[in-house]
Amino acid sequence: MTADQLRKKYIEFFVKKGHKLIPSAPLVPENDPTTLFISAGMQPLIPYLIGQPHPEGKRLVDYQKCLRTDDIEEVGDHVHHTFFEMLGNWSLGDYFKQEAIKWSYEFLTTEQGLDLSKDQLAVSVFAGDENAPFDQESYQIWLDLGLPATRIAKLPKANNWWGPAGQSGPCGPDSEMFIWTGDMPVPEQFDPEDSNWVEIWNDVFMEYNKNPDGEYEKLQQKNVDTGMGLERVLAIINGFADDYQTDLFWPIIQALEESSGKKYVDHLKDFRIIADHLRAACFLLATDIPLASKDDRGAVLRKLIDRMFEVGKALNINKQELARLSGIIPNIYKKTYPDLYTNRGKIQDSLISSFQRIEQIGNTQHSEINNLPKVIQGGSDLIMSSWQELLSKYSYGAATPRDFLKNHNFNSLGSVYAGTVAFDSRTTYGYPISQVEQITKQVMKSDFDQSEFQKTIEALNKEHKEKSHIGGEKRFKGGLSEISNITTKYHTATHLLHAALRKILGSSVAQKGSNITSERLRFDFSYPEKLTAEQLKEVENLVKQTIQESLPVSSEIMDKDLALKSGALGFFTEKYGEKVSVYSIGNFSKEICGGPHVTNTAQLGNFQITKEESAGSGIRRIYAVLS
Repeated sequence: MTADQLRKKYIEFFVKKGHKLIPSAPLVPENDPTTLFISAGMQPLIPYLIGQPHPEGKRLVDYQKCLRTDDIEEVGDHVHHTFFEMLGNWSLGDYFKQEAIKWSYEFLTTEQGLDLSKDQLAVSVFAGDENAPFDQESYQIWLDLGLPATRIAKLPKANNWWGPAGQSGPCGPDSEMFIWTGDMPVPEQFDPEDSNWVEIWNDVFMEYNKNPDGEYEKLQQKNVDTGMGLERVLAIINGFADDYQTDLFWPIIQALEESSGKKYVDHLKDFRIIADHLRAACFLLATDIPLASKDDRGAVLRKLIDRMFEVGKALNINKQELARLSGIIPNIYKKTYPDLYTNRGKIQDSLISSFQRIEQIGNTQHSEINNLPKVIQGGSDLIMSSWQELLSKYSYGAATPRDFLKNHNFNSLGSVYAGTVAFDSRTTYGYPISQVEQITKQVMKSDFDQSEFQKTIEALNKEHKEKSHIGGEKRFKGGLSEISNITTKYHTATHLLHAALRKILGSSVAQKGSNITSERLRFDFSYPEKLTAEQLKEVENLVKQTIQESLPVSSEIMDKDLALKSGALGFFTEKYGEKVSVYSIGNFSKEICGGPHVTNTAQLGNFQITKEESAGSGIRRIYAVLS
């Protein structure tokens, strides 16, 4: 089965169950500064999961582009990916456990779906704890469907509970489905610790809200959120033990074999890294993330390209060839994501420019790395000084380098320092660890301790991941918790700002992006030159006047084409379905939008523009606050 066929089967199955197909949201979330990329299928639907009506109704289905950065270092095995797709279906206060589980089982085991053997399936349910009881309902539904009790595992929160994303918010038990991928016969007893049991689907039942005091309350609107990883399921149903053998990756793997003159089976990790990172980079470049960007999104893109470039060099694949191989990916996704195909030339040009930049940085970095022997030979004072810089940079909690050594039980200072330099070089510049290791071995000779070197990198990597994970939780939490009164006001104010800019500067002004926090709004728009102080004052005064006029904010659901013909502005129409929500602010503003809004402009208070600057060629950026 191909990826296109799997998507089609999934969508058609749930459309027949009354679900409406909605398009994949862009990888970069709109109006959410708390997360870098869409990392789960439910993320774009958060406003609707907490009560806002969706224009397409209460039953939805889609395939969603996702990108996760936590596992970049894990890429190279057979299942981890940076970019991936999630197949999902949702109930927004409509059906619940009975229908969700029954339909999941039906899709997995019948000809209308995947036609998997019932004898190879197992499931898990929430075992219960002091906050929420055992999920008896889900357990009984699985029994009624014919699964024996030996194939139903009762697992704790760590395994079978979703959310909240952060300290508070919607959450609930889930039921996960597994398939046996090992040798026959299938064990009668389901052992979740046995890696031959592979998870293929997850039904999340959002029926609780964890409040800020840590108490769990029942939600008024109970939702179902399901997720199935396309790449993993595609490999399983085709009998592949390796995701990279599916039609989503295999054309890239074959091209890498031809370009390198090497076999995939002999270089599994290297081939997988290039195939994964090349695919992810193509999707990011198609979203117009600038390579030179100093923000975290630009850093992620550069890290993917840097790592791919270094691995490519090890396989004797030059930068022109890697860039050429990027043309395979838009062809793979031509039907599903046509924007990738449309931008294929730009993607290839951007990759070539980026690879040239890496070569320049690499040459500079190589000369810096060559100074490492002098540092090591220069005595402990110099080493300690350099260490202090590194430790303060990463803030690992050690008062001095010696404390760090003591805390982590390291003995060989030179090897530990070399490991820290290697980690720092890779994290900051994407410079290969092997290069630092090689130079250090040459200088230290018998004094070089391989185990201490590796141990240093592992310890730093672990602490770095823990910090990244905490940061990621804080980022993602915003999607659930930041739909507050103040962010709702700021979201509404962007509509007024957009309309005011078009009235003062002309109708060629078009929104290019926005970023909202609880402290301010940031609005990007097309305009060829810096705004004068007089223009900014005119825009600010027009927004203030509109707020003072106490204009009503109303919404209606319309067909997208009809909404555009009626004069509603819509600059990101690819993310909307056939039905859209149109928000009107008196006769002043009319836009297609899916965000939260106040009911009257009088609720916004005082509006003030605080800054105007360039956000790129032909794009200006305005910051503003409400008080």
